[in-house]
Amino acid sequence: MRSLLPSSCYRRRSVIAAFLPGAGGRIILLGCGLLFFSSMGRAQTNPKAKLEVTAELSHAPGGMTITPSGNIVLSLHQFQQANERVVEITPEGEVKSFPTPDISLGTNKPILSLDAVLGVKTDKKGIVWMLDNGRRSETLPKLVAWNPKEKELVRVIYIPPPATIPSSFLNDIAVDPEKPFIYITDPADGQDAALIVVDLDTGLSRRVLQSHYSVQPQDIPFVIDGQAIEVLRPDGSMVKPFSGGNPIAVDGKGDWLYFGPMIGRSLYRVATRHLRDLSLKPVELASRVEGYSEKPICDGIAIDSKGNIFISDIVGKAIGIVDEKSRKYEIYVRHEQFLWPDGLCFGNDGRLYFFASQLQNTPTFSKGKDGTRPPFLIFKIKIP
Repeated sequence: MRSLLPSSCYRRRSVIAAFLPGAGGRIILLGCGLLFFSSMGRAQTNPKAKLEVTAELSHAPGGMTITPSGNIVLSLHQFQQANERVVEITPEGEVKSFPTPDISLGTNKPILSLDAVLGVKTDKKGIVWMLDNGRRSETLPKLVAWNPKEKELVRVIYIPPPATIPSSFLNDIAVDPEKPFIYITDPADGQDAALIVVDLDTGLSRRVLQSHYSVQPQDIPFVIDGQAIEVLRPDGSMVKPFSGGNPIAVDGKGDWLYFGPMIGRSLYRVATRHLRDLSLKPVELASRVEGYSEKPICDGIAIDSKGNIFISDIVGKAIGIVDEKSRKYEIYVRHEQFLWPDGLCFGNDGRLYFFASQLQNTPTFSKGKDGTRPPFLIFKIKIP
């Protein structure tokens, strides 16, 4: 889809703040360019981060990755029911359906269509992996690999039971940089949360660590701006969310997988060799899980080349950091416009990119009413 803004908006280094309505639920790039946050308020806690807005969107993102060519690939959150499932923004400011209009719109015209994508990651070969949880249309969850350079489908891997269960809501992925494996978080209904290990050589998936404390949510307050976060049930009642395993990332050498529940105060890790070891019994694998550090309620993490872990602090409206040496969590940068930060990933410029999805204001968390206020901002920061 052609952008509704001229590509020169990047060269002009301007941001268009006005919301462009309509478009039948299709994604619109509202603005692009660079804007230092010194002009947007004084809530930033770390000026060395050089916080910038890199794009503004009309719909809430769900996941984000950046390709070797510099394109930003975004899944659109199913809570907002945007028509497109995935889009990309080029360095010139053009926004397009990804990987193709028919696949992204789920039209059933092609052999393949996307239903509900959240997790997206680019591997070291430049292949974009999309995790389709299938919960819009209750279709079988799947991994879809696309080569953006060659513009061709690489692979589709379906994830059937017993790797998935009726309450599965496959959320995010980590691609092993050294071995042919992908690791998936499934928060499920909380008590049945688990990780899923996908062997790319065989296409087989295994459900591991189900109901383990490292993926189960904790019974702790989840309050943003004084408002308790609750989930709208099909019968119209509101309940406290119990989101299990969600944030996930693998280090640059592929040695350790870091993960934890969204609603929980601890981050954990396990050696990837143990996850790949089919000879380990469930209790043996569980014994290999290590507590790593404290963390806030979070929806996403990313690891830099030094081993520092960046964390989306939902309640604190911040991006935090766990130093690799001290393993202590602290706020790195905070701003009032970090409304449910997520999608942490590193760009080709070495900056950390993330977005504000405003999920606390979507109908799912706002008693059926959509209180989101476009634009949805994509940020980038300089890391230490």
